Amino acid sequence: MSDSPSALLELREVTVRFDGLVALDTVSLAAPRGRVTGVIGPNGAGKTTLFNVVCGFVRPRSGEVRWRGRALARHRPHDLARLGIARTLQGLGLFPGLTVLENVMVGADRHARTGFLSGLLAAPRADRDEAALRERAMARLDELGVAGEAARRPGELPYGAQKRVALARALAAEPDLLLLDEPAAGLSVGEIEELAALIGGLRGGPAVVLVEHHMDLVMGVCDQVVVLDFGRVIAAGAPGEVRDDPAVLTAYLGEEVRGA
Repeated sequence: MSDSPSALLELREVTVRFDGLVALDTVSLAAPRGRVTGVIGPNGAGKTTLFNVVCGFVRPRSGEVRWRGRALARHRPHDLARLGIARTLQGLGLFPGLTVLENVMVGADRHARTGFLSGLLAAPRADRDEAALRERAMARLDELGVAGEAARRPGELPYGAQKRVALARALAAEPDLLLLDEPAAGLSVGEIEELAALIGGLRGGPAVVLVEHHMDLVMGVCDQVVVLDFGRVIAAGAPGEVRDDPAVLTAYLGEEVRGA
């Protein structure tokens, strides 16, 4: 999977060790534009470490991360927006003191000539620049069905609506790569179905990498799935191939995926 010529993001034999513990062991992965790539596995399999390597929080011991065909050697988390990479968190990560609209405007900030956060601190900025950010943010809120909550604080909304706001903030950056870290956590069955439709609607747009425990969601929206166990890739391929892989069925997913 790491040899795809159309891949925006590639991990090539990435190894990460923490005090002798191997968190990732020669892991390779490719995320092509317009497709949804799922990364699954039990707790401790290395999924979060993989995301942290991509985001520059963790440096691999060996191997490389490639973005648009070039190695990312020393990137940091604050470089992600400039690179065109957005990530949602397992926690919401919303700013409680800002309105829903302002939270999403922060996500759109990379398109502004001057930063929105600087604007909140009374730094000079062009009115038309702020208006463009506001329009971009409102469009994303409308797409996700929460435009009517724009003036409220995130904490005033139900958890599912807050999840939509967090996703709207990531999409407002118009990323080329969207990293979704357990977006279905804490959602009801109906909300997960709505989330599946939202993620499916991204197909054909940015490259999407999804870390998730809800197998119905993964099998329903992903074009390709990578399975990790103890830091190693044990299976990779189309959802149907992974679902029917005996090692995956026996060791990780069992009847939950067999019946999906």
